[in-house]
Amino acid sequence: MRIALIAHDSRKELMTQFCTAYVRILSQNELVATGVTGKVVRDATGLPVRCLYPGGRGGAEQISSMIACGEVDMLLFFRDPVNARPDEPNAVNLLRICDMHTIPVATNIATAEVLIHGLERGDLAWIELQRERR
Repeated sequence: MRIALIAHDSRKELMTQFCTAYVRILSQNELVATGVTGKVVRDATGLPVRCLYPGGRGGAEQISSMIACGEVDMLLFFRDPVNARPDEPNAVNLLRICDMHTIPVATNIATAEVLIHGLERGDLAWIELQRERR
C-alpha cells in the first residue's frame, strides 16, 4: 500500500512521533511525502520515504495528482486547523480529491491511529481490490 504523508509545520514533530511509534507497520508499505515532512520522517525513523516538493511549493498538488491517478492508497495529513500559514497545503482540495477517489484520510493523530491499526489487521484489504479493478 502506498501511504502519503503531509504535515503542517506545527505538526511535523507529531508526524515524526507517529511514524516512530508505528515504524514496523509503515516499513511494510511504500511511503511518499511532501519534501520537509518526508525528510524529517526519514531522518527520525530510517524509513525509505519518497520525498516530493515541499507542501507549499507544489508537493501537496503532486500528492493530489498521485491520488487522482490511483497511485496513493491512504493519506495521513496532520494539519493545523488554527494556525496554518498561507504557504502550507490546503486541506480542502486534498480532502475533496480523497473523497472523489475513496481514499482513507486522517487529518489528526487519533484518526491516523485508527487507520494504521486497521491496516495492520487487514481491514483495508478492499483498497487492494479496488486498485485491481482500475
